Amino acid sequence: MWDTFIINPMTNALLLLLGVLGNNLILAITVFTVLLRLATLPLNIRQQRSMMKTQKMQPQIRAIQQKYKDNPQKMQEEFAKIGYNPAESLAGCLPMLIQMPILFGLFQVLRFLLGTTPQSVFELSQRASESFLGLFNISLNSLLPIDSHFLWLNLGQPDPLFILPILVFVTMFIQSKYTTPSAAKQDDNDKKKGQQQDDPAAAMNKQMQYMMPVMFGFFSLQFQAGLSIYFVLSNIIGIGQGLYVRRLMANEPDASGANGKVTPPPSSADKAVKAVAEKSEKETGNGRTETTENKPQHTARKPTSKRKRRSA
Repeated sequence: MWDTFIINPMTNALLLLLGVLGNNLILAITVFTVLLRLATLPLNIRQQRSMMKTQKMQPQIRAIQQKYKDNPQKMQEEFAKIGYNPAESLAGCLPMLIQMPILFGLFQVLRFLLGTTPQSVFELSQRASESFLGLFNISLNSLLPIDSHFLWLNLGQPDPLFILPILVFVTMFIQSKYTTPSAAKQDDNDKKKGQQQDDPAAAMNKQMQYMMPVMFGFFSLQFQAGLSIYFVLSNIIGIGQGLYVRRLMANEPDASGANGKVTPPPSSADKAVKAVAEKSEKETGNGRTETTENKPQHTARKPTSKRKRRSA
């Protein structure tokens, strides 16, 4: 199943790109990376927008958590009213999880493509589809041997100068800055107010923001240079995606109001108190109206002139 849905399709896709692009492996990896990012672009943009909207709702979320910390059921009801789903917010690492099979698959595919042993050539011939390549007038024999050299790199071996692992770390860290909501400012405000961050999604995103670049930068020390180049290109595209979504979200009207301040939603108890206050104010107003209507009206008498009194 792994070979059928991951390894074999990726092998034939790279072989097709090699044939179309003149047996240039670095161009094939570049186009392959762009096509993969375009395929997952709608999911990535949707997830990033969801995370940024959740970040904007943090004042409401924290107010609800503080108010109903002893009533989880009521807390979930209030979350539903403002359109916040904690389970959905925990899916911030979903795009990365989707890419994991692609990364492991590409690791194996590059081993087949760039292998020089008879075993690797045999495995490549078993996975390549001559009928599929024949549709584009490409034969496997015309692609072999594949040139694996680019600048100082052998794309089938780790980077001896450690430049690619550094680029993987830097680009992935920058990408995480632009694709995950910045919670640092909110954390500083909470510390000043003496509050604690109770949102597990925000805590996970903050950990992933630092862990993933370090982890993949370390892995790139052992990965083939071709796979490290895939990481760097994918991260650069991700940075562009993050900038686009941030600009898109900045142009959208803020649900919190013109001043950007978000007030927590009124609870049922607050609504009841407000209704009683309005009713009391209404009754007071009616009482004032009735008092005004029942008040006796005095008509002013016209003073008699002195001439009429003298004639009398």
